Amino acid sequence: MALTPAIEMDHVWLSFEDKPALADVSCKIMHGETLILLGATGSGKSVMLKTMLALLKPDEGRIRIDGQDIAGLTEAQLHPVRRRMGIVFQEGALFDSLSVYDNVAYRLREEGIRDEDEIMSRVREVLRFVDMESALDKMPAELSGGMRRRVAIARATISRPSIMLYDSPTGGLDPVTAHTINLLILKLRDTERVSSVVVTHRLQDAFFLSNFRFSAETQSLVPPNGGPIGGRQCLTCFLVLREGAVYFFGTYKELVETGDSYLRKFLH
Repeated sequence: MALTPAIEMDHVWLSFEDKPALADVSCKIMHGETLILLGATGSGKSVMLKTMLALLKPDEGRIRIDGQDIAGLTEAQLHPVRRRMGIVFQEGALFDSLSVYDNVAYRLREEGIRDEDEIMSRVREVLRFVDMESALDKMPAELSGGMRRRVAIARATISRPSIMLYDSPTGGLDPVTAHTINLLILKLRDTERVSSVVVTHRLQDAFFLSNFRFSAETQSLVPPNGGPIGGRQCLTCFLVLREGAVYFFGTYKELVETGDSYLRKFLH
Protein backbone atom coordinates (compact mmCIF):
# COMPACT_ATOMS: atom_id res chain seq x y z
CA MET A 1 0.00 0.00 0.00
CA ALA A 2 1.46 3.37 -1.07
CA LEU A 3 2.15 5.89 1.66
CA THR A 4 0.37 9.25 1.46
CA PRO A 5 2.73 12.25 1.22
CA ALA A 6 2.56 14.88 3.94
CA ILE A 7 2.63 17.53 1.20
CA GLU A 8 2.18 17.08 -2.53
CA MET A 9 2.26 19.79 -5.19
CA ASP A 10 1.06 18.61 -8.59
CA HIS A 11 1.75 20.86 -11.61
CA VAL A 12 1.05 24.08 -9.69
CA TRP A 13 0.86 27.38 -11.59
CA LEU A 14 0.37 30.78 -9.99
CA SER A 15 0.77 34.17 -11.66
CA PHE A 16 0.65 37.77 -10.50
CA GLU A 17 -0.26 40.30 -13.23
CA ASP A 18 0.40 37.65 -15.91
CA LYS A 19 3.91 36.98 -14.57
CA PRO A 20 4.39 33.40 -13.31
CA ALA A 21 5.42 33.21 -9.64
CA LEU A 22 5.20 29.41 -9.73
CA ALA A 23 5.49 27.60 -13.05
CA ASP A 24 4.44 23.94 -13.22
CA VAL A 25 5.83 23.10 -9.77
CA SER A 26 5.59 19.48 -8.64
CA CYS A 27 7.13 17.85 -5.57
CA LYS A 28 6.35 15.46 -2.71
CA ILE A 29 7.41 15.50 0.95
CA MET A 30 6.74 12.29 2.87
CA HIS A 31 6.12 12.15 6.61
CA GLY A 32 9.33 12.66 8.56
CA GLU A 33 11.19 14.07 5.55
CA THR A 34 12.76 17.48 5.05
CA LEU A 35 12.63 19.59 1.92
CA ILE A 36 15.27 22.31 1.67
CA LEU A 37 13.98 25.07 -0.60
CA LEU A 38 16.69 27.13 -2.31
CA GLY A 39 16.71 29.81 -4.96
CA ALA A 40 17.64 33.39 -5.71
CA THR A 41 15.61 36.25 -4.27
CA GLY A 42 12.25 36.43 -6.07
CA SER A 43 12.40 32.87 -7.36
CA GLY A 44 9.14 31.89 -5.64
CA LYS A 45 10.22 30.24 -2.37
CA SER A 46 7.94 32.18 0.00
CA VAL A 47 5.10 32.00 -2.52
CA MET A 48 5.48 28.23 -2.52
CA LEU A 49 5.15 28.16 1.29
CA LYS A 50 2.03 30.33 1.14
CA THR A 51 0.37 27.98 -1.35
CA MET A 52 1.07 25.07 1.01
CA LEU A 53 -0.84 26.98 3.70
CA ALA A 54 -3.57 27.95 1.19
CA LEU A 55 -2.86 31.61 1.87
CA LEU A 56 -2.48 31.78 -1.90
CA LYS A 57 -4.51 29.56 -4.24
CA PRO A 58 -3.02 28.25 -7.48
CA ASP A 59 -4.37 29.15 -10.89
CA GLU A 60 -3.83 25.57 -11.99
CA GLY A 61 -2.71 22.33 -10.37
CA ARG A 62 -3.34 20.61 -7.07
CA ILE A 63 -1.92 20.93 -3.56
CA ARG A 64 -2.59 18.06 -1.19
CA ILE A 65 -1.95 17.95 2.56
CA ASP A 66 -2.05 14.37 3.88
CA GLY A 67 -3.83 13.43 0.65
CA GLN A 68 -6.51 16.13 0.92
CA ASP A 69 -6.78 18.60 -1.95
CA ILE A 70 -6.86 22.03 -0.29
CA ALA A 71 -7.22 24.27 -3.35
CA GLY A 72 -11.02 24.46 -3.26
CA LEU A 73 -11.56 24.49 0.50
CA THR A 74 -13.25 27.35 2.34
CA GLU A 75 -11.57 29.10 5.28
CA ALA A 76 -13.70 27.05 7.67
CA GLN A 77 -12.71 23.81 5.92
CA LEU A 78 -9.04 24.85 5.98
CA HIS A 79 -8.99 25.31 9.76
CA PRO A 80 -8.45 21.62 10.68
CA VAL A 81 -5.85 21.33 7.91
CA ARG A 82 -3.88 24.30 9.21
CA ARG A 83 -4.04 22.93 12.74
CA ARG A 84 -1.73 20.17 11.52
CA MET A 85 0.78 22.77 10.30
CA GLY A 86 3.08 25.25 11.99
CA ILE A 87 5.04 28.09 10.42
CA VAL A 88 8.05 30.09 11.60
CA PHE A 89 8.76 33.38 9.85
CA GLN A 90 12.18 35.00 9.50
CA GLU A 91 11.55 37.66 12.14
CA GLY A 92 9.55 35.39 14.44
CA ALA A 93 6.40 37.54 14.04
CA LEU A 94 5.61 37.61 17.77
CA PHE A 95 2.92 39.90 19.14
CA ASP A 96 4.85 42.79 20.71
CA SER A 97 2.13 43.56 23.27
CA LEU A 98 1.91 39.99 24.60
CA SER A 99 4.27 38.20 26.96
CA VAL A 100 6.13 35.07 25.89
CA TYR A 101 3.51 33.01 27.73
CA ASP A 102 0.60 34.69 25.98
CA ASN A 103 2.32 34.55 22.58
CA VAL A 104 2.81 30.80 22.88
CA ALA A 105 -0.65 30.23 24.38
CA TYR A 106 -2.37 32.30 21.68
CA ARG A 107 -3.05 29.42 19.30
CA LEU A 108 -4.53 27.22 22.02
CA ARG A 109 -6.93 29.99 23.00
CA GLU A 110 -7.86 30.54 19.36
CA GLU A 111 -8.72 26.84 19.19
CA GLY A 112 -11.12 27.26 22.11
CA ILE A 113 -9.10 25.79 24.98
CA ARG A 114 -10.06 27.60 28.20
CA ASP A 115 -8.49 25.42 30.91
CA GLU A 116 -5.59 27.60 32.11
CA ASP A 117 -3.90 24.66 33.86
CA GLU A 118 -3.83 22.77 30.55
CA ILE A 119 -2.61 25.86 28.70
CA MET A 120 0.16 26.46 31.25
CA SER A 121 1.26 22.82 31.05
CA ARG A 122 1.41 22.88 27.24
CA VAL A 123 3.19 26.27 27.13
CA ARG A 124 5.83 25.15 29.62
CA GLU A 125 6.32 21.91 27.68
CA VAL A 126 7.10 23.60 24.35
CA LEU A 127 9.18 26.37 25.95
CA ARG A 128 11.20 23.70 27.76
CA PHE A 129 11.79 21.99 24.39
CA VAL A 130 13.35 25.19 23.01
CA ASP A 131 15.12 25.97 26.31
CA MET A 132 13.10 29.15 26.91
CA GLU A 133 10.98 28.24 29.95
CA SER A 134 12.77 30.85 32.06
CA ALA A 135 11.51 33.60 29.70
CA LEU A 136 7.86 32.81 30.39
CA ASP A 137 6.97 36.29 31.69
CA LYS A 138 9.26 38.35 29.45
CA MET A 139 8.07 40.61 26.64
CA PRO A 140 9.39 40.18 23.06
CA ALA A 141 11.32 43.47 23.32
CA GLU A 142 13.38 41.93 26.14
CA LEU A 143 14.54 39.03 23.97
CA SER A 144 17.41 38.73 21.50
CA GLY A 145 16.71 37.81 17.89
CA GLY A 146 17.60 34.17 18.48
CA MET A 147 15.43 33.98 21.59
CA ARG A 148 12.47 35.41 19.68
CA ARG A 149 13.00 32.80 16.96
CA ARG A 150 12.99 30.02 19.57
CA VAL A 151 9.77 31.35 21.09
CA ALA A 152 8.29 31.44 17.58
CA ILE A 153 9.15 27.74 17.16
CA ALA A 154 7.49 27.01 20.52
CA ARG A 155 4.36 28.89 19.43
CA ALA A 156 4.29 27.04 16.10
CA THR A 157 4.57 23.62 17.76
CA ILE A 158 2.08 24.12 20.62
CA SER A 159 -0.64 22.29 18.66
CA ARG A 160 1.74 19.40 17.93
CA PRO A 161 1.72 19.87 14.13
CA SER A 162 2.84 17.07 11.83
CA ILE A 163 4.17 19.59 9.28
CA MET A 164 6.46 22.57 9.93
CA LEU A 165 7.21 25.34 7.44
CA TYR A 166 10.23 27.57 8.08
CA ASP A 167 10.72 30.81 6.12
CA SER A 168 14.40 31.77 6.52
CA PRO A 169 14.45 30.75 10.21
CA THR A 170 18.10 31.72 10.73
CA GLY A 171 18.11 34.92 8.66
CA GLY A 172 19.99 37.74 10.41
CA LEU A 173 21.29 35.51 13.22
CA ASP A 174 24.90 34.96 14.22
CA PRO A 175 26.39 31.50 13.48
CA VAL A 176 26.10 30.20 17.05
CA THR A 177 22.43 31.19 17.37
CA ALA A 178 21.69 29.89 13.86
CA HIS A 179 23.15 26.54 14.91
CA THR A 180 20.75 26.45 17.88
CA ILE A 181 17.75 27.02 15.59
CA ASN A 182 18.93 24.35 13.15
CA LEU A 183 19.36 21.92 16.03
CA LEU A 184 15.75 22.55 17.08
CA ILE A 185 14.57 21.84 13.52
CA LEU A 186 16.46 18.53 13.60
CA LYS A 187 15.06 17.62 17.03
CA LEU A 188 11.49 18.17 15.84
CA ARG A 189 12.08 16.13 12.69
CA ASP A 190 13.94 13.25 14.29
CA THR A 191 12.16 12.90 17.64
CA GLU A 192 8.61 13.86 16.62
CA ARG A 193 8.68 12.72 12.95
CA VAL A 194 7.63 16.18 11.84
CA SER A 195 7.78 16.84 8.10
CA SER A 196 9.70 20.04 7.37
CA VAL A 197 9.98 22.54 4.54
CA VAL A 198 12.87 24.94 5.11
CA VAL A 199 13.40 28.05 3.01
CA THR A 200 16.94 29.32 3.46
CA HIS A 201 19.56 31.49 1.80
CA ARG A 202 22.31 29.99 3.97
CA LEU A 203 23.86 26.98 2.27
CA GLN A 204 25.74 26.08 5.45
CA ASP A 205 22.38 25.65 7.22
CA ALA A 206 20.97 23.58 4.37
CA PHE A 207 23.96 21.26 4.37
CA PHE A 208 23.90 20.96 8.17
CA LEU A 209 20.24 19.87 8.11
CA SER A 210 21.07 17.33 5.42
CA ASN A 211 24.26 15.96 6.95
CA PHE A 212 23.13 15.39 10.54
CA ARG A 213 20.35 13.84 12.56
CA PHE A 214 19.42 14.22 16.20
CA SER A 215 19.53 11.02 18.24
CA ALA A 216 16.96 10.88 21.04
CA GLU A 217 18.94 8.10 22.74
CA THR A 218 22.22 9.99 22.99
CA GLN A 219 20.76 13.51 22.83
CA SER A 220 23.43 14.33 20.28
CA LEU A 221 24.00 14.75 16.57
CA VAL A 222 24.84 11.72 14.44
CA PRO A 223 25.70 11.47 10.73
CA PRO A 224 22.86 10.52 8.37
CA ASN A 225 24.50 7.20 7.54
CA GLY A 226 24.71 6.23 11.20
CA GLY A 227 21.60 4.04 10.97
CA PRO A 228 17.94 4.74 11.45
CA ILE A 229 16.70 6.93 14.28
CA GLY A 230 13.53 5.60 15.88
CA GLY A 231 13.51 2.72 13.40
CA ARG A 232 13.39 4.87 10.29
CA GLN A 233 15.58 6.62 7.74
CA CYS A 234 14.91 10.33 7.33
CA LEU A 235 15.52 11.65 3.83
CA THR A 236 16.44 15.24 3.11
CA CYS A 237 15.87 16.54 -0.42
CA PHE A 238 16.81 19.80 -2.08
CA LEU A 239 14.62 21.81 -4.44
CA VAL A 240 16.05 24.78 -6.31
CA LEU A 241 13.59 27.24 -7.82
CA ARG A 242 14.55 29.45 -10.75
CA GLU A 243 12.04 32.06 -11.96
CA GLY A 244 9.22 30.12 -10.34
CA ALA A 245 10.08 26.77 -11.91
CA VAL A 246 11.74 23.69 -10.42
CA TYR A 247 15.31 23.81 -11.70
CA PHE A 248 16.64 20.99 -9.53
CA PHE A 249 15.12 18.37 -7.23
CA GLY A 250 17.31 15.75 -5.63
CA THR A 251 19.63 14.70 -2.83
CA TYR A 252 22.57 16.51 -1.24
CA LYS A 253 24.99 14.24 -3.09
CA GLU A 254 23.33 14.93 -6.43
CA LEU A 255 23.38 18.66 -5.76
CA VAL A 256 27.03 19.00 -4.73
CA GLU A 257 28.23 16.69 -7.49
CA THR A 258 26.26 18.45 -10.24
CA GLY A 259 28.02 19.67 -13.34
CA ASP A 260 25.27 22.19 -14.11
CA SER A 261 26.81 25.64 -14.53
CA TYR A 262 23.92 27.55 -12.91
CA LEU A 263 23.87 25.30 -9.86
CA ARG A 264 27.66 25.40 -9.55
CA LYS A 265 27.53 29.20 -9.58
CA PHE A 266 24.63 29.20 -7.11
CA LEU A 267 26.51 26.89 -4.72
CA HIS A 268 29.63 28.98 -4.80
